[in-house]
Amino acid sequence: MPKLKSHSGAKKRVRRTGSGRLAVRRAGRNHLLLQKSKRQKKLNRTLLPSATERRSIETLLPYL
Repeated sequence: MPKLKSHSGAKKRVRRTGSGRLAVRRAGRNHLLLQKSKRQKKLNRTLLPSATERRSIETLLPYL
């Protein structure tokens, strides 16, 4: 069986946590932060994807 290629865009956005779960950074924390509310900035922490999203991420990243 040949090796599978990992999706290079997904490699840059997804990481494994210490317990082995997948973690994804939310969008919206790169620029224009002065005009965003504290609540909006607080919501942009790491996100643990749902089961359906996790399955699709694992197909993109077979060796992560």
